[in-house]
Amino acid sequence: MKIWVPADAAARACGADEVATAITAAAELRGVTVELIRNGTRGMVWLEPLVELETPEGRRAFGPMTPEDVTALFDAPDSHPKAQGLTEEIPFFKRQTRLTFARCGRIDPLSLMDYEAEGGLAGLRAAIARPPAEIVEEIVTSGLRGRGGAGFPTGIKWRTVLGAKASQKYIICNADEGDSGSFADRMLMEGDPFCLIEGMAIAGLATGATQGYVYIRSEYPDAIRVMRAAVEAATRAGILGADVLGSGRAFRIEIRVGAGAYVCGEETSLLNSLEGKRGVVRAKPPLPALEGFMGRPTVVNNVLSLAAVPWIMAHGGAAYNAIGINRSRGTIPLQIAGNVKHGGLFETGFGITLGEIVTEIAGGTASGRPIKAVQVGGPLGAYHPTSDFDLPFCYEEFAGQGGLVGHAGMVVHDEGADMLALARFAMEFCAIESCGKCTPCRIGAVRGVETLDRVAAGDPSALPLIEDLCNTMKLGSLCALGGFTPYPVLSAIRHFPEEFTPMREAAE
Repeated sequence: MKIWVPADAAARACGADEVATAITAAAELRGVTVELIRNGTRGMVWLEPLVELETPEGRRAFGPMTPEDVTALFDAPDSHPKAQGLTEEIPFFKRQTRLTFARCGRIDPLSLMDYEAEGGLAGLRAAIARPPAEIVEEIVTSGLRGRGGAGFPTGIKWRTVLGAKASQKYIICNADEGDSGSFADRMLMEGDPFCLIEGMAIAGLATGATQGYVYIRSEYPDAIRVMRAAVEAATRAGILGADVLGSGRAFRIEIRVGAGAYVCGEETSLLNSLEGKRGVVRAKPPLPALEGFMGRPTVVNNVLSLAAVPWIMAHGGAAYNAIGINRSRGTIPLQIAGNVKHGGLFETGFGITLGEIVTEIAGGTASGRPIKAVQVGGPLGAYHPTSDFDLPFCYEEFAGQGGLVGHAGMVVHDEGADMLALARFAMEFCAIESCGKCTPCRIGAVRGVETLDRVAAGDPSALPLIEDLCNTMKLGSLCALGGFTPYPVLSAIRHFPEEFTPMREAAE
C-alpha cells in the first residue's frame, strides 16, 4: 500500500506531519504494510494536507485531511468524506500545462531514481552532447524570460556571459523569494530540487561557469534542508562535481542562506550579500553578466527561469516558444493567494486572462463578496480592478496598464478592502525595506507614508503631492524597490478614485 503525504512547508503548516504520524499508527494497528512517501505539494493549497492513495486506476486524492480522517482512509476509502477522486482529474489540476512543475507532487523529492523515471536529466544529457553556443541559442530560441522580476531574456544574459573572457564564471540562483503572495520558488525547491540543480548545471555548461550558488532566504528552512540534501545526492551521483555525468566538465553548487532582507532579491544587492557585504544595490554599469560575483562574469537567474531550462533542452526551444503570446513565451506558474476559494499554484501558458484566473480557476472570493481588486506582481505590483479582467496575462499587456507580472504572485481582495490603507502599506513596506542606497527610495518612501497619512486625514493638498512624489521615485530609484513602489499607490488612485473623493471634494 503506497501513500503520499506532502512534506512541503504549506502542507506541514496545515498539519501534514500529524496526518503522516496518524497513517503510520493506523497501519501498524491493522498490520498493514504501508510505503509512506513524503512528496512535495501538488499546489492545491486549499486541499492541504492532500493525501494520495495508490490504486489500480491511479492516485486518488483525499483532503484537506486531519488525523481524525485517517481511520476511514483504511476502512472505507471509497466513501471517505474527504475523497476528491483521481488527483490529476481535479479540475484545478487538469486544466494546467505543467512543464516546470511536471514532477512536483508526483515524486519523492530526494529520489534520483524517481527523478530520472519522470524525465529528469534528459535535458542535461542533451546539453552535454552540444557545444556551449548551441545550448545558449536553444535558450534564446525558446523565448524564456526571467520569471522573477523584469522579464529580461534569459538567453541574452547567457550569451553575454559566454562571450565574456574570464578565468572563473558563476551561476547564481536567486531564491530570495520575498514577494507577498509568492511561493513558487519554495514549492519547486521542496518538491523537485533536482530540476533546479539540472537547470543550473546546464547554465554552467552553456556559459563556461564551473561554480554555482543558490541564495535562499532564511525563512525557508524546509527548502534549505531539501536543497542541501539534493546537492549532496547529486554530487555523489556525479551529476555535480569535477566530471558532470562523464562530460569532462566541472560544475559545483553551494547553498547560501540570506538573512531575509527584501532588497536582496535585487540581483546586485544579492551579489553584495553573497560576498559578505551589506546588501545594498550596485549602480549599473557594469552589468553582473560582465562583472558580477567577485567581479567575475555571472549569470543571475530566478529559480523558475533555471527550472524551465531542463524541459527546453529535452524538448527543444521551438516547442517552448510555441506556447504563450507576444514576447511572453512558455508557461508561467501563477501563485494565487488572498481572499480566494482555491488558492495555490497554477502553471499555464501566457495569454490566459486575469478574469479567468480569478473567477474560474481561483473560484472567486472565499468570503463570497464581490471582487474589488487583484494585486499582481508582489507588494510593489499594481492593483487591478475588475475592469481589467479581460487583460491577457503577459509582460507586455500588464506593462501597458501600468502594472507588472513580476514573479506572477497575485493577491485577491474583496469589496471590503481599504485601497488607501493598502497603498500606504506598500509605501511603508518600501520605507522599511529600503537599503538606503538612493535618495528617491530612502527618503521618498518615508515622505510618501507621511503624505498618505495626510490624505487619509483629509488634507486636500496632499493628493497631488503623493502623485508627484510617486513619479519622482519611478524615475530616480536605482532598483525595482523604489521604482515599483509607486505602482500600487498610483493604481489605487487611478482605479479607485471613490476612495479619495472626500479629499478631492475638499480641494475643490
